[in-house]
Amino acid sequence: MKVPKGDKITITNGKLHVPDHPIVPFIEGDGTGPDIWRSAVRVLDAAVEKAYGGKRKIAWVEVFAGEKAFKQFNNWLPDETVEAFKDFLVGIKGPLTTPIGGGIRSLNVALRQMLDLYVCLRPVRWFKGVPSPVKHPEKVEMVIFRENTEDIYAGIEFEQGTEANNKFIKLFKENFPKEFSKIRFPESTGIGIKPVSRDGSQRLIRSAIEYAITNKRKSVTLVHKGNIMKYTEGAFRIWGYELAEKEFGAQTYTWEQWERTKKAKGEDAANQEQKAALASGKILIKDAIADITLQQVLTRPEEFDVIATLNLNGDYLSDALAAQVGGIGIAPGGNINYLSGHAIFEATHGTAPKYADLDRVNPGSVVLSGEMMLRYMGWIEAADLIIKGMDGAIGAKQVTYDFARQMEGGKEIKCSEFGTALIAHM
Repeated sequence: MKVPKGDKITITNGKLHVPDHPIVPFIEGDGTGPDIWRSAVRVLDAAVEKAYGGKRKIAWVEVFAGEKAFKQFNNWLPDETVEAFKDFLVGIKGPLTTPIGGGIRSLNVALRQMLDLYVCLRPVRWFKGVPSPVKHPEKVEMVIFRENTEDIYAGIEFEQGTEANNKFIKLFKENFPKEFSKIRFPESTGIGIKPVSRDGSQRLIRSAIEYAITNKRKSVTLVHKGNIMKYTEGAFRIWGYELAEKEFGAQTYTWEQWERTKKAKGEDAANQEQKAALASGKILIKDAIADITLQQVLTRPEEFDVIATLNLNGDYLSDALAAQVGGIGIAPGGNINYLSGHAIFEATHGTAPKYADLDRVNPGSVVLSGEMMLRYMGWIEAADLIIKGMDGAIGAKQVTYDFARQMEGGKEIKCSEFGTALIAHM
């Protein structure tokens, strides 16, 4: 790794300190990753240059993961790469291939767990002109806080028929016979464990509420499947309400408060209390069952603002919402630890190897993930220019093939040309 001239981003008492020439590691990604990165990095550099007139500039340093790392170092995720993200705090990556067979299940999940990036942040918004399968995509403007380190993504599984599985089944049968009796076909069952903790849930929900307060959002919805999984997803809901009332009582009003007032004084009194709280500027903390949420983000998207949810729910929900505003081709994502300052911003789509080196695919996901990164760094003016450029290019119908084929009057341009169009519209 060749480290360029520049300075490290640091953190003190939870506050990032970003120098004018920060060293930022990047992984260009597999498949279409190199095409996308070449286009995206030009956009990011142009936005910073235009916003600050040369006073600020990112010192990019390439680090390796995925196929490129395996070919060069015979290692899918070299220690040096993980150390670089630890050392420099903030980085960005393109799409990575998940190795087939043994070893690391997912490079993305591995990085999140190694750096304890407990928030997967997925803002979802529509850019005017982007083809959408829904009638009113402009009503979709949400920010998803997906828990990133627990739930079934912890990767605690026992494959059916293995010695470990047999040992676990035996232990379970001997110690928890009542629960064991609920397994319909124990001899042919694979086992997975779903850990959900108070600490893990509350640090995620705390970040979501703090975001809502800072950005003057109207509500935080705790999305869960607690009607079935009462002691994991149900607990997530309970812990969320507890946290909101204990730590953010002056800034929030919860549905749990509404329920207590309804029980004590009646529904009209509860409604009046909630109405007064929201009129005074308090943020509403509410909850929704996961499957109903997937319906209501389609039928009543304006009722959702900030969403805090568990890992699997967040995976489904963020991709479903991305489809409503044009697909994951332009959906950005960030993985963040707000306590340590570590953050990796990333493409949310796959590697699409059949389009590799064709200069065809949409670089929007990495561009907008870079916009998130600049905003996280406090470089708001540069981030705003990227949004302006995206709005302008799409509004002028200068788009890559994925949008052009669905857009009336759309002009298909190359991946690299889309980057140029974004810069021209800043």
